[in-house]
Amino acid sequence: MKTRCLILDDEPLARDVIFNYAEKFEDLQVVAQCSDAEEARQMLLQLPVDLIFLDIHLPKTSGLEFLKSLQYPPKIIVTTAYREYAMEGFELDVVDYLLKPIKFERFMRAVNKYQQIAGVIQADFNGGKPFIFVREHKKEVKISLCDIQYIEGLGEYVRIHTSRKKVITKMGMSQMEEKLPRQFFLRIHKSYMVCLLHVEAYTNTSVELAGVELPIGRRYKSSVMNLLTLAEGVSGL
Repeated sequence: MKTRCLILDDEPLARDVIFNYAEKFEDLQVVAQCSDAEEARQMLLQLPVDLIFLDIHLPKTSGLEFLKSLQYPPKIIVTTAYREYAMEGFELDVVDYLLKPIKFERFMRAVNKYQQIAGVIQADFNGGKPFIFVREHKKEVKISLCDIQYIEGLGEYVRIHTSRKKVITKMGMSQMEEKLPRQFFLRIHKSYMVCLLHVEAYTNTSVELAGVELPIGRRYKSSVMNLLTLAEGVSGL
């Protein structure tokens, strides 16, 4: 399974260095390169990303402010010429903090560190530890994320289909989408969201999972095809 990477740096030469280093690793795949935070934010809405190589000095907003704004951030390796932000970076739980000019040996150590951390994340997700609580019949119901097969929109409500039960809660699809990590859950239609772990087959018009066939909405078709093509073994599942 390849780690899907996004490079966020406003300097083309700096992006080239990271891209060329990443190309040396068979298990790294650069899926996007961005020059500012807004471009990166849009990419995160369209593509599953496991790891961001993040510059700090960016146009309009800093890399760390961008990181703080993400509800479910991927793992981060900072790449910067400024050592004074290191403490703040590690307080934000970045994997590593690389100072430019970055030598390949140092880059390799950072990637190895990420891979060790990612192994723990995968074990946690497979173990069913990540979960959410949703309100049903005046009580909060715990749902393990890896049990969720798909989510069905019902106007002001959603029906959460899991491998064990179905739960209906008062919440819009967009609100539900914000609660779930984007690297694992994919909106395929205005009324459906699926967990990539449970996808068994797909065509350009539908997704099959848990014994049902769900339609792919016209407005979602392009991004869904890109995501499913990239998600050949979702990292972390």
